[in-house]
Amino acid sequence: MLEKTTKIYVAGHRGLVGSAIWNNLLERGYTNLIGRTHQELDLLDGAAVKRFFDEEKPEAVVLAAAHVGGIMANLQYRADFIYQNLQIQQNVIGESFRHGVRKLLFLGSTCIYPREAPQPMKEDCLLTSPLEYTNEPYAIAKIAGLKMCESFNLQYGTNYIAVMPTNLYGPNDNFHLENSHVLPAMIRKIHLAKSLNTRNWEAVRKDLNLRPVEGVNGDADEATITSVLAKYGIGSDHVTLWGTGKPMREFLWSEEMADASVHVLLNVDFKDTYEPGCKEIRNCHINVGTGKEISIRDVAMLIQKEIGFAGEIRWDSSKPDGTLKKLTDVTKLHQLGWHHQVEIEEGIHRLYEWYLH
Repeated sequence: MLEKTTKIYVAGHRGLVGSAIWNNLLERGYTNLIGRTHQELDLLDGAAVKRFFDEEKPEAVVLAAAHVGGIMANLQYRADFIYQNLQIQQNVIGESFRHGVRKLLFLGSTCIYPREAPQPMKEDCLLTSPLEYTNEPYAIAKIAGLKMCESFNLQYGTNYIAVMPTNLYGPNDNFHLENSHVLPAMIRKIHLAKSLNTRNWEAVRKDLNLRPVEGVNGDADEATITSVLAKYGIGSDHVTLWGTGKPMREFLWSEEMADASVHVLLNVDFKDTYEPGCKEIRNCHINVGTGKEISIRDVAMLIQKEIGFAGEIRWDSSKPDGTLKKLTDVTKLHQLGWHHQVEIEEGIHRLYEWYLH
């Protein structure tokens, strides 16, 4: 157990999960926290990371910083996803080791599992068959990160734990129309379509002033705004969403992911993550999710109902669906003492409320 005075460095403390972990630690009385924005510390710069560790000497580290994005970004920027994530991990985990950090928590993603993994996905199905093509570079980087943690533990007796969250959503989410994840993107699209439908131009302009689309903000004329939104499938009477809507997804509220992460950081040691007496110790990472799935189509309908959009939801099947099913087996997490509580309906309601304010 880490004492309340432990100096904890949260890498990525402004992101979706990092910010929630930061707040969760504060709520539990861990106030000796350090964070650096990307401007203050570029984690791709090994010399800068070394200098930071030399000066700050953190005793525990949460590695929640990563280069992330949706299907389109993963397809277009393959080199960025593998190079930048490997570099961040190499620098932060390497300096943590050199500086004798007592505990490290590494955050990965369930996209590490094979495309055809048996459902629900147990930790042991890692590396048993090919990955999903669209996010293979990102997945390989995350696999390398969890194997680094495992390997340092086995060779040097360190206490580095890797958690693999399912699809996350929550406060501080990314609502960018091109490279956000599926749930926030759908909330924004349907919100904008409803605003067009009800001719609530004040809401449309407020939205675009907060998050301009292709350089178009709320000061543009109605024709320009309508035209740019149409490119993203947003009209006054319909919203066009990517794919068929058939893929099944598991969604976890980001603040719950944070709670699970902090639970693991404080209560779980490396020796708790594998069966005693194993000849080969591997797959010591921990899935973090709800163990429940819902189709993208059903999520869209829940969002449509929450927002009160009267138009039509259309599906563009020429766009990729990604993996059809990726449900995590959360047996290990439950055995380690943590269960989720926020169900998807409540989560969508909370996220839309957050988005509006």
